Amino acid sequence: MSIHAEELNAKGNKMKQLVKSIAARAIAVVALFLAPSAHADIMDDILQRGELRVGVQTQGEPVSFIDKNGERTGLAIDIVKMMAADLNVKLVIQDYDWKGLIPALLSHKFDIIAADMTPTPQRTTQLLFSRPFFYQDTIAFVQKNSPYKTWQELNVSGLNVGGTQGGTYVTAIKEFMPDATAKEFASGPATAQAVSSGRVDAAVSSASNVAAYSTGFDNLRPLEGVITREPLAFAARKENIQLKFWMDNWIELRTADKKLDKLIEYWWTTTDWEKDHK
Repeated sequence: MSIHAEELNAKGNKMKQLVKSIAARAIAVVALFLAPSAHADIMDDILQRGELRVGVQTQGEPVSFIDKNGERTGLAIDIVKMMAADLNVKLVIQDYDWKGLIPALLSHKFDIIAADMTPTPQRTTQLLFSRPFFYQDTIAFVQKNSPYKTWQELNVSGLNVGGTQGGTYVTAIKEFMPDATAKEFASGPATAQAVSSGRVDAAVSSASNVAAYSTGFDNLRPLEGVITREPLAFAARKENIQLKFWMDNWIELRTADKKLDKLIEYWWTTTDWEKDHK
């Protein structure tokens, strides 16, 4: 073979390798865009199956709980009922302990978490949150005969302060009361029971929860001061972008027409719900 022919052959091989490389990269780019789309059409799945599947907390007044009539109700329940009605689909509720909600969502047990969940930096590494549907005040509570008046007084070595396991209440205890010892419980009612029975000196929860606990346990009272003010949002798996946008739009729409405000006023900012459900 002549030198000229060898050069042409070498150039031809290089060109073939270049074409293969470009083709491989093009396939990779196409796959990159197509792969998420296989998981991004959860809205289509919801509409086709005719069901919105929602994970809620087993027992957490006034967000999700079984009332005196044996029915599951609460702020989150009424919100997702309205969502399902707007989608013209059936609502399917699955309840879990607080610590089980995120693992169950990530295991595709349901479509969204409807709870009083704060989109913390840690949670947003795993989940995609809607825009907040409202904000809650976090406060502390104690037994009525406790000597403490403000939450700041709980930052004392030797004091045990309770909060819901896996929730932002425990985070608040550790951040704002570092000298106290944080004790975790499976649910809000279990935390309130621990304070009422003297197993812990105090606990941290939302202002609405504390109001409910104070009626359920006649020896509890809130402490003065707000520890934090937290946004609350619903959560989806992080690949379900279309569902997140739908929830954002829904919250915007139902805030504008005051329907969401009416639910929040009934369930959260007043105790009107108690006469109907307790």
